[in-house]
Amino acid sequence: MTVASIDDLFADEPTSNTASEADTGDGTGIQADQEAALIPRPRRTPGALLAALAVVDPDRLDEMRRTRDEAFAEAVERQSMSPVGSWVLAWARDIEIARRPGLSARQVRARGLLEHEDPAVARKALRELRAVRDEAMVAMRG
Repeated sequence: MTVASIDDLFADEPTSNTASEADTGDGTGIQADQEAALIPRPRRTPGALLAALAVVDPDRLDEMRRTRDEAFAEAVERQSMSPVGSWVLAWARDIEIARRPGLSARQVRARGLLEHEDPAVARKALRELRAVRDEAMVAMRG
């Protein structure tokens, strides 16, 4: 792949707020994109997350069920609900990304560049993946 600069690879990234991702104006800097979301943000319960994933990314349902079972088994073994909490948080984050087309597209684009022959491009892609996950976490907690 030949590009004029690394930034060209991410040229269609939003650099400022768009109509569908405008700052909420409450001083938090959190992006309000409810209009652009495919579904409302689900509650952070296993059932609600499973139902949401069935809509936004049904190909991952088996993975979700497998990791849920692993988290519950680990919780029993450790006598701690921590693994279940981690499972809920990870899937809530992934669903937050999947329900927002712009965020999901950024993730797909960055993942596609992780193994780029130019290490600088791969590093920028990794930073973009972190940014996508961070944005999803901030939105979920908002």
